[in-house]
This record gives sequence, C-alpha cells and structure tokens, in this order.
Amino acid sequence: MNAINRKLLKEIFDWLKDILVALGVTLFITTFIFQNTQVIGDSMEPTLQDGNAIIVNKFIYRFQQPKRGDIIAFKYAQNPSQHFIKRIIAIEGDKIDIRDGQVYLNDQKIEEKYILEPMDTIKTGNITFPIVIPKGSFFVMGDNRNISFDSRYTDVGLVPLSYISGKAVLRIWPINLIGFIE
Repeated sequence: MNAINRKLLKEIFDWLKDILVALGVTLFITTFIFQNTQVIGDSMEPTLQDGNAIIVNKFIYRFQQPKRGDIIAFKYAQNPSQHFIKRIIAIEGDKIDIRDGQVYLNDQKIEEKYILEPMDTIKTGNITFPIVIPKGSFFVMGDNRNISFDSRYTDVGLVPLSYISGKAVLRIWPINLIGFIE
C-alpha cells in the first residue's frame, strides 16, 4: 500500500472515529441530560402553543423532587411511547378538589394566572373529587383546562414519578418566543 492510500485510509478512519464520538455524546445527552421535544395540541395554551419546540431537562429530578407549578413531560400510561406535557398542580400528600370550575388545593382555592380561560364546570373529567395524592404521584393539568386531557381523566390519572421524563425548561421554537418556560 502506498503512502497516498495509507493517508486516505487514516483520514477516513479519523472521520469515522469523530462521527462515532459525536453520535455517542449526542446519545448520552438526549438519554440522560436534555431532550428536544415538540408540543402537540393546544392543551398548554397560553403558556405553550401547538408546534413549539422545547428542551426538557431530564436530570433535574435526580436531584430534587418535582414541584407544584413545574411543567413536565411524562409518559402516557395507556401508550408509553406517547408523551404529554402538563403542569403539576398537586404533589404527594396534597388534597385536590375541583368544584364549580375552580381548583382547590388543601381546601384553598388556588389562583392560576397561567390558565387560558375559566374552567367549564362540565369539563371536570371522570375522577371523583376530592382526592389525596398518594406517595410518589402527581396530579397534572393543562393550562387550557377546557380541552386538556389530564389527571382529571382516569385514562391519564395520577402521574407516577417513574413516568416523568423531565421538566420543560426552554422554548427554542418559534424564534420570536425563545426563552425559559415558567
């Protein structure tokens, strides 16, 4: 093999090595640290809109527990390949009640500046309230209460910690709305 062929093979090998390292790093980051996902549907309006691209922090809940108000991505129990994005309303030990279109947390009506419109009194789902959230579970709702399929419905129900993929932290699309998610 002449010097030119050896140099070409070395160049190809170096490129392949760099590509494999880049793929490995990317796989590590998307598996354990951050994941890009897209919002599908209008259930989180006005906070998030259909088509928004967001970054989910996948490692934060290894160091702290999810909190009320966090917007999370989680696996849908009926189809774990499908993920939902909702806001945590109640955590373990909390008593949640929904009556007359209002949400009560531990017997106190909560003020929710992030909801799109008042909840229709007939859109309270098929779960019997009040309920106390068991250990390791979370009650989630979409900000657009009148169309959100969330913990008020038995098909979604309470979200176990093991189903939570991470916390939505950053919107990256559309460009004019880039910023941290609150």
